[in-house]
Amino acid sequence: MTGVDVAAVGAVPNGTTPDVVVVGYGPVGMVAAALLGRAGHRVLVLERYAGLYNLPRAASFDDETMRTLARLGVAEELLPKVRVQPTYEWRNGSGDLLIEQSFAETGRSGWAEWNMMYQPDLEEALDSVCRSMPRVEVRHDSTVVALEQATDHATVTYEGPEGRRTVEARYVLGCDGGNSFVRSSLGVELHDYGFSEPWMVCDFRFRRPTEVPRALQLGDPLGPTSIISLGPAHHRFSFMLDSVGDFETERDPQRVWKRVASYLTPDDADLIRVATYTFRSLIAQEWRRGRVLLAGDAAHQMPPFLGQGMCSGFRDVQNLAFKLDLVLRAAAPDDILDTYQTEREPHVRAVTEKGIELGHLQTLRDPERAAERDRTLLARRVESAVPEPMRFPDLVEGLFTRGAGAGRGQLSVQGVVDDGTRSDRLDQIVGGGFHLLVDEDHLAALESHRLLDDLAGAGVRVVVLGERAAAHPVATVVRDVDGTYHAWFAELGCSAVVVRPDFYVYGTADHSDAVARLAVELLDAIHRHATPSGAGADT
Repeated sequence: MTGVDVAAVGAVPNGTTPDVVVVGYGPVGMVAAALLGRAGHRVLVLERYAGLYNLPRAASFDDETMRTLARLGVAEELLPKVRVQPTYEWRNGSGDLLIEQSFAETGRSGWAEWNMMYQPDLEEALDSVCRSMPRVEVRHDSTVVALEQATDHATVTYEGPEGRRTVEARYVLGCDGGNSFVRSSLGVELHDYGFSEPWMVCDFRFRRPTEVPRALQLGDPLGPTSIISLGPAHHRFSFMLDSVGDFETERDPQRVWKRVASYLTPDDADLIRVATYTFRSLIAQEWRRGRVLLAGDAAHQMPPFLGQGMCSGFRDVQNLAFKLDLVLRAAAPDDILDTYQTEREPHVRAVTEKGIELGHLQTLRDPERAAERDRTLLARRVESAVPEPMRFPDLVEGLFTRGAGAGRGQLSVQGVVDDGTRSDRLDQIVGGGFHLLVDEDHLAALESHRLLDDLAGAGVRVVVLGERAAAHPVATVVRDVDGTYHAWFAELGCSAVVVRPDFYVYGTADHSDAVARLAVELLDAIHRHATPSGAGADT
């Protein structure tokens, strides 16, 4: 590094330079820092605000997100502060039910599928996690003003309470939101789907128990409206505006109370916030350039109609964190990071496009087109009265087995298991990292090929599904308490599944020899080569 005063070079608390600088300390940046810190890496977080933002933005999260929060140890703390929501209704201006989406109390990831929350509660919990990690430092009131890259590091310059300072790191994560400085400094362009609408968001804190719709999209041509719970104590009403310029007039508290009068009165709740947002649909063309990567709103912005903006950001950093961990530990080459956008962008585009589709339906302003929409959706409901499920796409290409394989790229399931000392969800029993879940009948194949020690050395946890929990020197033998894994294996027609640290299926196998080959291919993929006798000859 040239031209830099060494005394002005930042460091994490132990006096060494960080492995990763995370720019932005919203929920996505917090989770990125926590996951990397939990893996033992030195992380410096730079946040331009002087403290936590302390205002709600996101309103909900799904079971996959709760699985991430459970891995970080805050799920149980948050449970009393969230509201599990079983349905999501879309109605027209006359109140007719057009679409009803249902959400399971226990979803694929082992938690409720839809949780309504007050974002400051979530941020306080995540902040506590980050503050508890000795290798994570958070610097508030620190605005990044320059970013440069060299062959083996990136250099970040920021303005903070002590003036201008510079810090080097092996990698930089831009988690700094829709107006990302990191993205702009890289010159990364955005693909714009063209969905851009101004809305006024009004948040309330209840004074007393009040019956209000908890998850409703009202497609009224006279004024599209969204009513969403923010957990037990808060609620949000959002109103589409004709133009951004209308906000200055419509934000007046008396006008807001008039808008919500059929649902709330000042005796029921306090109006705590009125803000304007333009719902956008933007995706960055590049999510990685050299040693700098983008995540969350810095990489993509989507309409809020599916409640997937923050969830998508959490998926981003789950994906990135385990790959960065492999690279930082020299267990995998740097080019494994190229699979990040390959895997995540198609998923984000599918979710964004579905959100745009629903957004267009909900925000029709032409009465004739709205009436046509109503006729179509009401007829669809008559044909099938079952609430419509929401299923997000699998991942397709990236860090997966070379063969297609049943379940490859799926979000894995999580059930309750018993290890002989306690029963709990699998993650809480065996922890994070790669998991190789295998039927008891095929454990011998891994033992005979001397793969168990290789897998353990690569950080892969072998979980054996047995008739009963039992002790084993390397593997964890558990009982499938509620039959979740046996049902999943039957559905896939397999006897072993490798689950990545971000909960997605790396690959599956259906017999003993295939189980051994799957293990070898995994070891090879994460650059821990294994060549046991008789295994992997054709992998």
